[in-house]
Amino acid sequence: MRVAKLLQTLLLTALLLASSSVLTKADDGYRLWLRYDALPAGNAALYRPRVASLDIGGDSATAAAIRDELKTGLGGLLGAEIPLSGKLNDGAVLAGTPQNSPAIAALKLPLADLGDDGFVIRSVRIKGKNVTAIAARSELGALYGAFHFLRLVQTLQPIANLNVTEKPKIALRMLNHWDNPDGSIERGYAGKSLWNWAELPEKIDPRLRDYARADASVGINGAVLNNVNASAQILTAEYLKKVAAIAAVFRPYGIRVFLSARFSAPIELGGLKTADPFDAGVKKWWRDKADEIYGLIPDFGGFLVKANSEGQPGPRTYDRTHADGANLLAAAVAPHGGIVIWRAFVYDMKPGYDRAGAAYENLRPFDGKFAPNALLQVKNGPVDFQPREPFHPLFGAMPKTQVMPEFQITQEYLGFSNHLVFLAEMWREVLSSDTYAKGRGSTVARVADGSLFRQKLTAVAGVANTGSDRNWTGHDFLQANWYAFGRLAWNHELSPAAIAGEWIKMTLTREPAAVARIARLMLGSREALVDYMTPLGLHHQMWGGHHYGPAPWWNSYSRDDWNPTYFNKAAADGIGFDRTKTGSDTVSQYFPPVRDEFSNLKTVPDKYLLWFHHVPWTYRMRSGRTLWDELALRYQRGVDWARNARREWDAVKGAIDDERFRAVARKLAIQERDAVWWKDASLSYFQTFSKLPLPAGVEKPARTLEEYKKIDLLDDFARGIGSFDENHK
Repeated sequence: MRVAKLLQTLLLTALLLASSSVLTKADDGYRLWLRYDALPAGNAALYRPRVASLDIGGDSATAAAIRDELKTGLGGLLGAEIPLSGKLNDGAVLAGTPQNSPAIAALKLPLADLGDDGFVIRSVRIKGKNVTAIAARSELGALYGAFHFLRLVQTLQPIANLNVTEKPKIALRMLNHWDNPDGSIERGYAGKSLWNWAELPEKIDPRLRDYARADASVGINGAVLNNVNASAQILTAEYLKKVAAIAAVFRPYGIRVFLSARFSAPIELGGLKTADPFDAGVKKWWRDKADEIYGLIPDFGGFLVKANSEGQPGPRTYDRTHADGANLLAAAVAPHGGIVIWRAFVYDMKPGYDRAGAAYENLRPFDGKFAPNALLQVKNGPVDFQPREPFHPLFGAMPKTQVMPEFQITQEYLGFSNHLVFLAEMWREVLSSDTYAKGRGSTVARVADGSLFRQKLTAVAGVANTGSDRNWTGHDFLQANWYAFGRLAWNHELSPAAIAGEWIKMTLTREPAAVARIARLMLGSREALVDYMTPLGLHHQMWGGHHYGPAPWWNSYSRDDWNPTYFNKAAADGIGFDRTKTGSDTVSQYFPPVRDEFSNLKTVPDKYLLWFHHVPWTYRMRSGRTLWDELALRYQRGVDWARNARREWDAVKGAIDDERFRAVARKLAIQERDAVWWKDASLSYFQTFSKLPLPAGVEKPARTLEEYKKIDLLDDFARGIGSFDENHK
């Protein structure tokens, strides 16, 4: 009896556990925002009458991708298989082009002005049947439309009376992968490269298709496969075959591959004695190489080039200009419809110069000298992907040159994959900044989308944060930045709040209270990080080399412009970099209304104060507090946010699967620990100059300045030294 009862108890327990596991599925984050788990029964019931069958035009690989995505996505969301049918049933979903679908052609929808990427989604009645039509001029446009339709269902939007017309504001929306041939990723914090070079081209990782799906779902249509600090090896015949294999996987999803080209490749691969862009042999080598690439990859996008920057070879080695170098490669790919993207991240160390003004000085004189198929890729700010920078002065300053923004999705300076930082807020801040190049309304976004200067080629790039980690980005929340980049690249007028809401509902939960709580967390995260890392316009205060953790005292590099002390200029008389006429005068690179605002201590926004001005510690701020007190309180405010973020996350337990809930909780604990360390180390150093006490409400540092100087936050915390539990309860 006892044995029977015990067995009965064990069986009941097993059934309960099995039932529980079904109700609260573990999720490792692999599916990103393309999670097609069943909607709540009531919601699914509302959609089923409008999604009864599928009719997908065409038999190409892209048409197959549309068919697979809609069938899998809608079937999963609605909890029932959606049949494929060539008949116009009530509730049919049509997808295609006028060329591959007679039913789409018969609707005569307004597609002429949508380009190849645009689409319309209409609720129509055909012969008394309620039908949803997803139509475009090209199959790629129909694919984008299919993903948009799935997004509507995933986020519980009504689909009964759809009248959607969409086309991207920017033509080329690309990711720059800083991946190396050995599988490592420069500034990558989510594992190894997604491209397994050793196994290609014979073995194709199925994950590449899921990468392409994720990109296409947010409209990304280009990928640079290798590091801008390029190895010439990528241009060898062996590696080009591997690149061609990747391109074949990406092609049905509209993603063109690009390669970072090493400028000295004619020497390293071709045996030439020079890489001079005016040399006839060099010109021929690049033409032949372009012919070879396009023979393997007919839709190859072109080259990205980092030249004469941080040790990379380039045209200035031969007393040629950046335009000369760009035009050399542009001429090679032009017959094939390719383009060249030339990075504006160039700066030469010289006595008394300001690194923030170097790119403008190097490139502005060559406005109008770049080839028609060349783009100048300009970082969002004038230094280097800092937590906050003013917009780059080259935006608006080169009206005869095709300029594109470069953002960094990977968090080189923003806590790697340990810190939750929603970067849509940063990017919208830059895109909405007014350059005044042609008067009020001359925003960076209008430079990027070509509307300001009638630019023919338009593009935007994001340095990717993906890797081989199962959840792709190392931190589940950092998937949101990949998603947000694509959404803003498609439509820079979208609000960060709208993007965050979409991503949360598609990726984490649809429970309204949890969505609202998580959105508040995301939307406040970037400002909080600025507070605990670089408040009031401070910049480049990170530990040398890896850039993780604070080191405002760092001055050991031979180049001044790689040292945090070069940027903070902390001294007894104050702190901040004087970029006005009494200093480097790089503020003069901006157009007059902006220049006047930034150069005046009374009008410069607090967020850029120490970027443009060297300010006394006792300077009275708009808040009424002294600069020292304001600085200290900003650091504390960032710490307070990090602590509260953990409480906010704890409050959504139960609305998120346990696996990701615990993973994010662990990351938030690290973020709080790091925020405290940033505050304590930074204020301890700056206090040696201010000689002022910390204001009320600011916690005293837990260690001495000498201890902070000796401990590498990245290495030593990895070994458990100074853990959150030990020192910051």
